[in-house]
Amino acid sequence: MVLILAVTCAVAVGNIYFPQAIGPLVAAGLHVSPDAAAAVVTATQIGYTAGMVLLVPLGDRLPHRSLLVVLLALTGLALLAAGCAPALPALIACSALVGLTTVGAQIVGPLAAGLVAADRQGAVIGTLLSGSTGGMLVARAFGGTLGEWLGWRAPYLVAAVLALILATVLAFAVPTTTPASRQPYTALLAEPLRLLRTEPDLRRSCFYQATVFAGFSAVWTCLALLLAGPAYGLGAQGVGVIALVGLAAMVCTPLVGRLVDRHGPDPVNLVCMLGVLVSAAILTMGTRGGTVGLTSLTLGTLLLDTAMQSGMVANQVRVYALRVDARSRLKTAYMACAYLGGSAGSWLGMRVWSQAGWWGVCVLVALLAALALARHLLALYKFEEGPARNRAANADGRGHHPGAGGSDQASCAGHAPRAG
Repeated sequence: MVLILAVTCAVAVGNIYFPQAIGPLVAAGLHVSPDAAAAVVTATQIGYTAGMVLLVPLGDRLPHRSLLVVLLALTGLALLAAGCAPALPALIACSALVGLTTVGAQIVGPLAAGLVAADRQGAVIGTLLSGSTGGMLVARAFGGTLGEWLGWRAPYLVAAVLALILATVLAFAVPTTTPASRQPYTALLAEPLRLLRTEPDLRRSCFYQATVFAGFSAVWTCLALLLAGPAYGLGAQGVGVIALVGLAAMVCTPLVGRLVDRHGPDPVNLVCMLGVLVSAAILTMGTRGGTVGLTSLTLGTLLLDTAMQSGMVANQVRVYALRVDARSRLKTAYMACAYLGGSAGSWLGMRVWSQAGWWGVCVLVALLAALALARHLLALYKFEEGPARNRAANADGRGHHPGAGGSDQASCAGHAPRAG
């Protein structure tokens, strides 16, 4: 079951990324400019963002199996239509539908969290995240290679067949689940914002992922500019080779998930934030160029990728534990904050690059990680402070008469701070 769900994540996420590899082929095939063809990728991403907001909360309202099968079937039909699109406007419209419906990976996480025991959630979530990472990496290579051989329509048609086959498999393989909520659709849409207001641990998990993902996005946005510059002169191929370090993160996340199951998300988060700080220091050596610089960029991005993905595993375990009846809505809030952080990081990275170059980008990554680390240490301090106050109050209570001791203990219990 975990393997089937991981493949579902890979296929769903891959549908977002393979169009990035065939932009020039689309431009040539439809006789439009490369800039115009880039609207296909933009439409897919806009549709995906809308799908997270509009469709993922339905995971708490509808049976997971039915929702996944319908979404994958609609994705397959949208991919089929995109592969047969006669002109660019039709392809853009179909791409938006593909993005809107290919949110299966965001439904699979809450489904899996409800199917396994709490002490195995980390390992399962790590495996599913490996599937998503693998889908992202393989999709680009798959789209580019198949497009070069058979034309730009072939990746869409093959992806359509994969989505429809997977929908059929899930219809028989996924167990029946009972919806956790009976709320109307409009209430479900508003719920993620309410959860952000009422759940401190959700807010801090969102803050951790938004800041770390912002640094991650800033690095990968500006890396192509560095490699294309005079220090390296490598261009897009160099970025593609370095991007393969993501395979190591794909292998690591299941192992990190087991550590989360054993030690909890907070220690893993701490190590991940420190890892981002170290990666920023290593990446600064990329300005040297040559073998030393390229080795530093490879090691730095490897550590950054692994830390970001591992932190995502820890954060999702924490988030899913907050409300078992609202996991899809919690996932919507969490992923929306993460993507907003990534978008802001890309924008900030470009601004910093134009003013301070690669050094400035590395400093930005370090500052973002330091913000997350400071927030995390504050949360740990508050968590430790509560039990300490309770012990002190209980010790003082033994020195008073019973009435006073009872009053002190009741007062302390009423004011014990909550973690986060």
